[in-house]
Amino acid sequence: MIRSGIVGGTGYTGVELLRILASHSEVDVAVVTSRSDAGSRVDALYPSLRGAIDAVFSLPDVETLATCDVVFFATPNGTAMQMAEQLLARGVKVIDLSADFRIKEVRDWEKWYGMQHACPDLIAEAVYGLPEVNRALIKSARLVACPGCYPTAVQLGFLPLIEQGVIDAGQLIADVKSGVSGAGRKAELATLMSETGESFKAYAVSGHRHLPEIRQGLEMAAGKPVSLTFVPHLIPMIRGIHATLYGQLNVDQCDVQALFEKRYADEHFVDVLPNGAHPDTRNVKGSNMCQIAVHQPQGSQTIVILSVVDNLVKGAAGQAIQNMNLMFGLEEDRGLNMIALYP
Repeated sequence: MIRSGIVGGTGYTGVELLRILASHSEVDVAVVTSRSDAGSRVDALYPSLRGAIDAVFSLPDVETLATCDVVFFATPNGTAMQMAEQLLARGVKVIDLSADFRIKEVRDWEKWYGMQHACPDLIAEAVYGLPEVNRALIKSARLVACPGCYPTAVQLGFLPLIEQGVIDAGQLIADVKSGVSGAGRKAELATLMSETGESFKAYAVSGHRHLPEIRQGLEMAAGKPVSLTFVPHLIPMIRGIHATLYGQLNVDQCDVQALFEKRYADEHFVDVLPNGAHPDTRNVKGSNMCQIAVHQPQGSQTIVILSVVDNLVKGAAGQAIQNMNLMFGLEEDRGLNMIALYP
């Protein structure tokens, strides 16, 4: 049995980790931390977990967490990097759901996240946890940087075309919408449902901090620089990411539907829909699936890719557990075969 710990067990991502791990046959949730709720039972704060999680919130202490085989950091940016080195030194595997280890260039990370990195030497070792790209490296990793929700949807949508070199890497556009849970569980005026309801807006058009993460992944696949315009939007729903991606083919003939079907034929959690389909975010709500549909309007050189994920599952907790399964030699889909909620 894998002994797991969760640092930051009271946020949306932490609770989603608890929900999924509660039914994982190979995992025991041994430690759940929260500075504000230390001493309280987990199921007292989240009654949905009654009978499933028998744990008490504790303070995030390295010695206690070191009794685990793996520790998930479902914490704000800047937290995991304060403890990761000590846990790794004690033989604990670390899966970070924040952005602390995602960006390989330290100066870029410090620019976008506005703080000095506490352990830059670990960045080179960290494996970017997108299994559809780095599966072999994840299996032998001891530190995994779990991708963000926007980067997951965008990269999975563009990758087949980028890898085959059939799209102009200098003209990529990602128009992406997110539910309000993507902002985390905090009291913030801009994400209150009374503020977001009956409204729809773009934000961070001049530059969102997920941009360098997305660009880094696409450039690794392309083997050259890419130019990406990334515009996120906030929509009045709780969870879900919908990415509408645009690009220009640079070849005269390309069966893009067949290309996507071949690329993801053996992937557990990427579902390429039939030609002409339009995926809804509700198709993947509560599941670890990414659904993708490809369009070529009017038979032109313009390609439109529609990519949807649940930002709290494939965009966060589910993908983290997918990585954990690989790191411990389990079946990749163990504990993750949840069917999406409907309606």
